[in-house]
Amino acid sequence: MKRTIILLSAVLLLLGSNLMAQKATHKFELGDSTFLLDGKPLQMISGEMHCARIPKEYWRDRMKMAKAMGLNTIGTYVFWNAHEENQGKYDFSGNNNIAEFVKIAQEEGLWVVMRPSPYACAEWEFGGYPWWLLKDSSVKVRSKDPKFIDAYTKYIGQLAKQLVPLQVTHGGNILMVQIENEYGSYSDDKSYMDLNRKIFREAGFDGVLFTCDGADQMTKGYLPGYLPAVNGLEDPAQVKALINKHHEGKGPYYVAEWYPGWFDHWGEKHARVSADESAKKLDAILGAGISINMYMFHGGTTRDFMNGANMNKNEPYAPQVSSYDYDSPLDEAGNPTDKFLKFRAVIAKHLPAGQELPAVPVKKRTIAIHDIKLDSYAPTFGQLPEPVISKTPLTFEDLNQAYGFVLYRTRLTKAGLLRVKELRDYASIYINGKQVGTLDRRINKDSLSLPDVPKDAVLDILVENNGRINYGPYLTDNRHGITREVSLDGKAVENWKIYRLPFANLKGWKFSSAAGKKSVEKVQPALYKGTFKLTDVADTYLDMRSFGKGFVFLNGHNLGKYWQIGAQQTIYVPAVWLNKGNNEIVVFDQLKSGHQKISTLADPILDSVAVVK
Repeated sequence: MKRTIILLSAVLLLLGSNLMAQKATHKFELGDSTFLLDGKPLQMISGEMHCARIPKEYWRDRMKMAKAMGLNTIGTYVFWNAHEENQGKYDFSGNNNIAEFVKIAQEEGLWVVMRPSPYACAEWEFGGYPWWLLKDSSVKVRSKDPKFIDAYTKYIGQLAKQLVPLQVTHGGNILMVQIENEYGSYSDDKSYMDLNRKIFREAGFDGVLFTCDGADQMTKGYLPGYLPAVNGLEDPAQVKALINKHHEGKGPYYVAEWYPGWFDHWGEKHARVSADESAKKLDAILGAGISINMYMFHGGTTRDFMNGANMNKNEPYAPQVSSYDYDSPLDEAGNPTDKFLKFRAVIAKHLPAGQELPAVPVKKRTIAIHDIKLDSYAPTFGQLPEPVISKTPLTFEDLNQAYGFVLYRTRLTKAGLLRVKELRDYASIYINGKQVGTLDRRINKDSLSLPDVPKDAVLDILVENNGRINYGPYLTDNRHGITREVSLDGKAVENWKIYRLPFANLKGWKFSSAAGKKSVEKVQPALYKGTFKLTDVADTYLDMRSFGKGFVFLNGHNLGKYWQIGAQQTIYVPAVWLNKGNNEIVVFDQLKSGHQKISTLADPILDSVAVVK
């Protein structure tokens, strides 16, 4: 009996010790020149990843890859519009489970720098702000507007429930939290910045807070008394001088966004950043004792309709592609690149004595699937919902619609010059069901000559939201659809039937066999569906080169957009979303018709710009 009691006591003591170890907190603080963890210098070698851009089944794999390259920290944005798509309804499940993302990082021995500022930029729709903030056209985001601050505060309160317990001050692995993002590129209101600080503190974020800005914008964007990190600066001496200037003459020194890659816009070449040159810069930064977060370490994919767009006073509207490969060390599918291996070699030089890196996992297997039959279809104009009747065109936000498409229909009595004022963003124009042209905000094309219009002709304008602006001065001017008026030879066109086509899912769409479709599809957009069986699954890439412009659903997942102009010509399909057995694919195309098959490739095509007449 005595022996049993002794054994039981030992077990309880061991369990108690393990529990204490799990709850043990670390002390993370700012030293004069370095970060300090439990009183010892910590150089953060961090890489950015976003849970919303990576299938949740792959989070752990990507973090193991981060460890294999030598990273000790993960940097990550949190996208408000992913967690509160509809006002007051919060979603932290599935791919939105940011707490699980952080916990997996801790299990893999990684610290986290959390960037939950409601404004993220990140080539993400509206910079992370939810679309419904635009329903009230008087609301001004990224300001002290009470309506904006009320929504912002409520969201941070919900986010805090997920993340506050995971801070290093509570036994977790979140070292510090960013309260705004590159605010100096937008404005310079220090009282607004301090309001951000107050919102985070009152929500329970009690650890280290920081800001980040580009080198030329830090004076406007930083909050005195809090760590200012710099984005995009690579010269160690300049990094230290800049942060010293804005932080009481001391560090720590942190490059919150270092760019070993870059993002892509539709119609432009795929970004390339030299691996050799980047490795040299990384070596110099680490050798100077500066902490760094490489943006991106692994970009992943911007799926659904969540890509953003850039636009500045001297630069036209430019939407980003769905692939967020970013020419990063870990490619879109999570495979190590030459850049990964070169960075790993540099980081290994700066590791503490006796520390070794894990082996690099092998590249993931891929497959090619040939000639998937698209044997049923649904013509878009043949299954329109009930219209909204309005004298003037209404925006997406007026229609309570977030993303996708809106069809505007009216009747014309004559030919002339058709103009859509302030089109946002892309439109296909039809007369009596025949496509007669397209309009494109990207190239400032907002008008079209209609030389031959029958009497009492039906005019259809199918408008696509190509992505709300995520960066720059037009952030607050982001309502979509036809935002002003349609005119014919300068006279306003009125009396519209307006049809919502959000394509949030494909419920309700009825598909018929391909028989007879040629007579209809020549002039109208449609959904094309096919089924196929697999006995083996692996990563693959849909080949979209024979298609025009649209999006793809696979087994219920919206994989993202394609556009014949490139440079992205494939869509990444993660193996985890394929089934052994039956699979279903649906392709929407608004520019080409008559599709009968689709195939996949074993490798991506991300750098093929097409000339389209």
